[in-house]
Amino acid sequence: MDIGDSSALDMELLKSLVAVSDAGAITEAASRLGLTQPALTRRIQQLEEEFGTELLSRSRRGARLTELGQLVDIEARVLIGRYEHLKSEVLRRQSVSGGNVRIGGGATAVSFVLPDAITRFQSDYPDVLFQVKEAGSAEIAADVATGALELGLVTLPVRTTELKIQPIAEDHIVLVASPDHPLAAMAEVDVLELDGQNIVGFEAGSAIRQLVDSALLEAGIETNVVMELRSIPAIVQMVANTGLLAFVSQMGVQNQDLVRQIPVRGLEITRRLGLARRKATAISPAAEKFAQQFVTRNS
Repeated sequence: MDIGDSSALDMELLKSLVAVSDAGAITEAASRLGLTQPALTRRIQQLEEEFGTELLSRSRRGARLTELGQLVDIEARVLIGRYEHLKSEVLRRQSVSGGNVRIGGGATAVSFVLPDAITRFQSDYPDVLFQVKEAGSAEIAADVATGALELGLVTLPVRTTELKIQPIAEDHIVLVASPDHPLAAMAEVDVLELDGQNIVGFEAGSAIRQLVDSALLEAGIETNVVMELRSIPAIVQMVANTGLLAFVSQMGVQNQDLVRQIPVRGLEITRRLGLARRKATAISPAAEKFAQQFVTRNS
């Protein structure tokens, strides 16, 4: 049989040659493999037919590898090692304890929601590898739909029929200012006082930016977005240093004193976060377990 045939070499044939090489005799190798001598001899013959050359030189003193047999023996050990590693890796990834979780979310989710959830999960399953992507909700949803990600934390609603999305948490969007901003001294401001104010906004097209813009438009307020940034930490630093205002997730400004939250009378902005996955498509055991724990804790 030509080595270039599409049929793959039987790994057991390669293991048989290695066993003979190690034992120095077919009889001893057969015993180690739990085979009869004729059965092992037939395996070696099949391997020689596969390569089209003699691999063993047999004599009364035993069997020794030919020059080409030595070459096959060396490469066979590499292939066997890689094959065994592949098998163990596949088995590992099929278990919860050693699998991978491919998940994505927006800036808020990646910065303030997922870290705590991942830490709790890895306390029980420390060998699980998390591959996390940060992007806008639309991109995350698209990646989950194509299978590039197994799970995605997105802002609802997501207009797609390919995903199963489970609502998990409500996120309040709040107005923040530096402590020395004139509005920061007030216990509450009327929404009309925001008209004409300069603010730092999230990047155009992002789910949270669209939510804020719609809420202000509905309230009849027009603000001036003089700067666009992607992440809450960047926006908070900019607000603290420039005296501008911003609307951000309340999750991102808890337990810090760089900016102050300002209640706005006549304006309430909330969003619902959901965990997305593909419909009728299995995900890894580790991702499935993480999703169950995440939903249970946040619903």
